[in-house]
Amino acid sequence: MEGLLQYIWQHRLWLSEDMVTGDGCRVRVIDPGLLNTDSGPDFFNAKVEIDGRLWVGNVEIHVRASDWKRHHHDEDPAYDSVILHVVEKDDAPVHRINGERIPQVELRVSPRFNECYDRLVNAQVELPCASRLREVPPLTVTEWIEALAFERLHGKVDRVRDLYDRYHGSWEDICYVMLARTLGFGINNDAFERLARVTPLRLLHKHSDSILQVEALLFGQAGLLNGAHDSEPYFQQLTREYAFLANKFSLRPIEGTAWRLFRSRPQNFPYRRIALLAQFVLGGFNLMNDIINASDTKQFRQLFDIELSGYWTTHYSFGKPSPGAGRALSSSSIDIVLINTVAPLYYARGEMTDDYQMTDRAIALLEDLRPEQNSIVAMFRQAGIKCDDALTSQALIQLRRNYCEARKCIYCRLGHRLLATDARMQ
Repeated sequence: MEGLLQYIWQHRLWLSEDMVTGDGCRVRVIDPGLLNTDSGPDFFNAKVEIDGRLWVGNVEIHVRASDWKRHHHDEDPAYDSVILHVVEKDDAPVHRINGERIPQVELRVSPRFNECYDRLVNAQVELPCASRLREVPPLTVTEWIEALAFERLHGKVDRVRDLYDRYHGSWEDICYVMLARTLGFGINNDAFERLARVTPLRLLHKHSDSILQVEALLFGQAGLLNGAHDSEPYFQQLTREYAFLANKFSLRPIEGTAWRLFRSRPQNFPYRRIALLAQFVLGGFNLMNDIINASDTKQFRQLFDIELSGYWTTHYSFGKPSPGAGRALSSSSIDIVLINTVAPLYYARGEMTDDYQMTDRAIALLEDLRPEQNSIVAMFRQAGIKCDDALTSQALIQLRRNYCEARKCIYCRLGHRLLATDARMQ
């Protein structure tokens, strides 16, 4: 609740005619100050006129005035610089250490603001603002979508930077882990990343001339050679190879229970995607080099348009023949790989080498790709937000995951616009 009061103060959303101290002095806020996220008063360097006299200093916000003493601010010299105490409920006077009384004002807002905030934050619906999004000016929507797209992209770039430090600048290792994580397609992202980390590229390169050994290492390290299909010759070969390699290199697999199969379609099972990862390793993993040398979206797509060979041409998992298994990745799945692997790698590499043609190409790639087709995009489209490319769909995913689901409506520019509009209505 205190955070909401800080928000109201920061954005001047109170009813101005109600700004009067408890002892009747009229208050005019010239500058609410700068929000302080560390210890000390909530706002620094505010400018407030009280009964015609200008005060410059700090402002403290509380739900109840009595919180001042409960938090021991009356004993803390850091709060002697407070020129105004802003509260929702004035239930006690407040004083500095020397006993001097501090001006205090109750923060009043429009009932429409409270109703809007309650509806946005507490309504038990997926998108409480859906019926009002068309009230937000198109320019505000466009600017917020662009900011969200970069916010999401930079989150992925931060992961690349962490991997850069972990792998001492080896871009192929970074690409290997990023690709593996993406092949989890949401449900198995973490499991695939763990698999890549416990099966380092340097180990796979030692056996990259044998698809059987590469597959044995990956399936074995994935914990998926559990003996349930001992009657199959291919499974027996993998098991024997992995037993030998695991003993030779002292390998420890992740637990097979890390993989999520429940309610997944066969094409979403991890087996064929592990086999695809093995195909990228076969002959040496050089995907990052191929990505850098690709000139357009068509060439990017071709890098991932791969047909599996052998056992995985007719199987989605061990022991279950499926004649219609088809290509390793569908066209929409390739787009997901481009969105979550290629674009972040390109952007991060460009930033870290000051090659802004690369960062521009990463954005151009996302703008050239079709938007993701999922429930999040569908929900915002129904509410009136257009989504014509992957850059926008990534922004909508960021909005949903980081703001809507967390009910951080006051930090969302769309929510802020609606709240600010209602705050100015009696």
